[in-house]
Amino acid sequence: MISRSSFLLKTFCLRGYRFTSQLAYERYGDPLEVIQLQNQSTENDTLKANEVRVGIRAAPINPADINQIQGVYPVKPTLPAIGGNEGFGIVEEIGSNVTSLSVGDHVIPAASGFGTWRTQAISNENSFYKIDKRIPMKYAATLQVNPCTAYRMLKDFVDLKEGDVVVQNGANSAVGRYVIQIGKILGFQTINVVRKRENIDELKQELESLGAKKVYTEEEFLKNSRTIKSRLALNCVGGRNSLGIASTLQHDGIMVTYGGMSKQPVQGATGPFIFKDIIFRGFWMSAWYEKSAKNQELKEKRDQMYSEIADWIHDKKLVKPKVVLRQPEEYKDALKDAMETAGIKQLFVFDDNKN
Repeated sequence: MISRSSFLLKTFCLRGYRFTSQLAYERYGDPLEVIQLQNQSTENDTLKANEVRVGIRAAPINPADINQIQGVYPVKPTLPAIGGNEGFGIVEEIGSNVTSLSVGDHVIPAASGFGTWRTQAISNENSFYKIDKRIPMKYAATLQVNPCTAYRMLKDFVDLKEGDVVVQNGANSAVGRYVIQIGKILGFQTINVVRKRENIDELKQELESLGAKKVYTEEEFLKNSRTIKSRLALNCVGGRNSLGIASTLQHDGIMVTYGGMSKQPVQGATGPFIFKDIIFRGFWMSAWYEKSAKNQELKEKRDQMYSEIADWIHDKKLVKPKVVLRQPEEYKDALKDAMETAGIKQLFVFDDNKN
């Protein structure tokens, strides 16, 4: 049985009984083979004094979710488990001793690994984090990973000033797009590297419309990299691509690696390490959230981060994420597309509100 501390999916009635739906797996493996749509009765569920009941409205499929189901992700929930690490819900009921949440509050998971591909959650109030009600569903359901990863990397590693240059590869990724947009808001210039493709001119125009200072293909970047002087480089590719963006770093510059799409080792030239004292760092958003739960200063930074992002969304400074809305019953098609189609996120929706 799935533990009460896990997320559950949306409640519905069948022959007078209450049930929840959930996309669960009992063993690690190919998501198309191990994920199953299950219905469970909730007629005997009662809240403990410190628990809340949350109706999950939407939850995306992220690469980390796929890796987790495959059993190759660092965060491994106890089996059987429910898929999904990110999502958005609304508090529907609270226990007698709950103080941090109220009925009607909008919430997201407080940490990774709970499982969000479900219609309902019953868990301790500390399992959820309250967010601004102004944030629309598509933003709220995808708030926790991509925009926050971009935000933290721009804020935490280098004391960037207005006009400073940030160079990144994988600029067409979800995180890359937020780096461009948040960088523009904060007054930074982003130099962006993408793979060559048929619609490259269209992609360049799209990223420039988000605020990119310049967009290069990998080949174009190699020809122009000597003229670029950056203070921060963001790497999600690895291999020779990482070597290229690291070569633009000025003295004391930092390259942050948060992904490895090429599956090749991160590369750096010896000279800049010695003569420019450059630094290579890694970043994992899940680890940052875990630390923030135990550190008051980081907790305050988390509050500020969510508040600023909510304001930017409300002021239409951040473009709505590209998503395909999916019903839970479409999970096989959604999983297949998530593993094969880059650039557009699959979003399970458990509510009639499609905003």
